[in-house]
Amino acid sequence: MKVAVLMSGGVDSTVACLLLKEQGYEVEGLTMINWQTAVGEKAANAASVLGIKHSVVDLRKDFQQQVVSYFCTTYQQGCTPNPCVECNRYIKFGTLLEFALQRGCDMVATGHYARISYHKSSERYHLLKGIDYSKDQSYFLYRLTQEQLARILFPLGKLTKEQVRAIAGQHGLTVAQEPDSQEICFIAGDYRDFLVEQGLALEPGPIVNLQGEVLGQHRGLAFYTIGQRKGLGVHAGKPVFVLGMDITNNRLIVDDEHHLFTRELVSADNNWIGIESLEEPVTVEAKIRSTAPPAKAWLEKQDGDKVRVRFDTPQRAITPGQSVVFYQGDLVIGGGRITSAT
Repeated sequence: MKVAVLMSGGVDSTVACLLLKEQGYEVEGLTMINWQTAVGEKAANAASVLGIKHSVVDLRKDFQQQVVSYFCTTYQQGCTPNPCVECNRYIKFGTLLEFALQRGCDMVATGHYARISYHKSSERYHLLKGIDYSKDQSYFLYRLTQEQLARILFPLGKLTKEQVRAIAGQHGLTVAQEPDSQEICFIAGDYRDFLVEQGLALEPGPIVNLQGEVLGQHRGLAFYTIGQRKGLGVHAGKPVFVLGMDITNNRLIVDDEHHLFTRELVSADNNWIGIESLEEPVTVEAKIRSTAPPAKAWLEKQDGDKVRVRFDTPQRAITPGQSVVFYQGDLVIGGGRITSAT
């Protein structure tokens, strides 16, 4: 079986290649250029060490349209984007997967810390957390479809990061102790500077509390995120936190921290993996951001594709634009984009 490993040249994708090669797969490296061209050279060097074929695909145009434009537009709408989810959905396991299949590959593989299994009774592919919970990346993969999951391998899903580094060291790979990559691969510095470079208009406006009293001036709503305390530049006589954005009036809303805690949210653009669809209320553990601990919640179907999520305990700083992902144990039930919180 021929497998294209999506390579960055880092320790995870390099060890993924190594493991698949040892398992008898016909392996080749495939690297996408989405922003910086240097990643192609780094991956090519890693592929050369492993003795495998390597190709580079220039996806900068697709990446700009599907990820960067989404990133900027979401901030412009007063929400917080999740670019890794969109990249996995449309680029890595979208355009790049199709490219690999067209050139005769049977599967694609990556260095993600997650697992895939086929559930015979439901005839569905299941997405599971990686066994290394500290590195688990299933949160960013909840948008994958059954068709995509059927063509994907995650060789590192049953390993810890320490084991992966140990394997790299045992084979003399120079990437063995390389630091983990940054979260947003196309932004080296402050995301606010990036937004300005992309031409996003950042208009100053008033900072107000829940009573409508003006406490100061903001530099542009995209400079702030829900839950933020530092860098507000206001003197309210007490600590205040960002509660939300009033896009219509260009106002940043701040107030006491306890207002950040809410029990409910609504998600849209939901995708289901562990089940075919949501018809009846179901209990899950939900994560409102990648670093948030899973929290017990009820899911209820709403109009259209929307879902109401009710938590047993209030959650801090539920943020529109971010993803909420639903789990039962290690199984990813599905997830969606947060549109509102109450």
